Amino acid sequence: MKKLGFGLMRLPLNTPGNGKDIDMTTVKKMVDEFIGAGFTYFDTAYPYHGGMSESAFREAVVERYPREAYTITDKMPIFNKPTEEGMQDIFNEQLSRCGVDYFDYYLLHAMDHERYEYCKQVHAFEFVSRMKTEGKIKHIGFSFHDSAAVLDEILSEHPEIEYVQLQINYIDWDDKNVEGRKCYEVCLKHNKPVIVMEPIKGGSLAVLPEKAEALLKNYNNDASIASWAVRYVASLDNVVMVLSGMSNEEQMLDNLSYMKDFVPLNETEQGLISEATDIIKNAIAVPCTACRYCTDGCPMQINIPEIFKIFNNTKKFPGIPAQAAPGQYKRLTEKSGKASDCIECGQCMEHCPQHIDITTWLKNIAEVFE
Repeated sequence: MKKLGFGLMRLPLNTPGNGKDIDMTTVKKMVDEFIGAGFTYFDTAYPYHGGMSESAFREAVVERYPREAYTITDKMPIFNKPTEEGMQDIFNEQLSRCGVDYFDYYLLHAMDHERYEYCKQVHAFEFVSRMKTEGKIKHIGFSFHDSAAVLDEILSEHPEIEYVQLQINYIDWDDKNVEGRKCYEVCLKHNKPVIVMEPIKGGSLAVLPEKAEALLKNYNNDASIASWAVRYVASLDNVVMVLSGMSNEEQMLDNLSYMKDFVPLNETEQGLISEATDIIKNAIAVPCTACRYCTDGCPMQINIPEIFKIFNNTKKFPGIPAQAAPGQYKRLTEKSGKASDCIECGQCMEHCPQHIDITTWLKNIAEVFE
């Protein structure tokens, strides 16, 4: 298969903000372009578009193309905590929604330590293996969001797993929280091929700080900024598929233009990505290291490091402010204090190893997000 997969999580909409109102006319056109260029891999999941993504796949692909023209990946929503019996019901519903008799690939969705423990309780690995034996799944795997140590544990205990879907992109490659490189190396250790999700980090790597963007454009003005991120992960030897959640025809055509006859990054391009990464990481406003010393004893229970992280990301990734940052801030502060809740008691600054003027930054951030 060609290495580009059509992720059906961010489909075009007729009504902005209404995830269930999918623009099927545009989706069908995009599908035709995708399959016409020789690509076959589609990726959906039970909750995408409020449960409508699977049905959109059926209408745009299954009802218009022969079964041999495409492969389809779906996922068991472990985060919904289905019972053993409930998994079968969900699986049958997914087959019906998608309009297929079997899935080419099937994942346990968004695995982490907690969900792995739940999978043990409901025998989720046994369930997908049984579906494979019955011919309703061709290949089994899981998507993953946790540490390399947890990934190593799961793959050590379940050698029957055939592949892993990981969040990998050039910004998160050496990130101590995401551990992109370490997780990739665990898959190499266990000889498991990798499918990549979030290569553009939810669109963040499509718009970069001016200096980083100029660096890449000076080398190849015709290449989109997003293409560098997709080619970066597609160049990894053990990556067999890169998913892109394409929301419009322009994104589709751009991806097809360089992935139809994919050429891995050369040594010069790898060096430019490294330089761009440094520029992005240095484009921060608040020099917070997320040590969390500031949060202990905060009378207003303000999650200071996470607020700074969201704010810093608006500086690193210029495309974020109008898209995700305000929503991220709102969701965070629904469970903890807002920046404007600060009473300037000063205890946070007393404990900060970086000597950050936290109270002033919180005032500034409140003006931006509130």
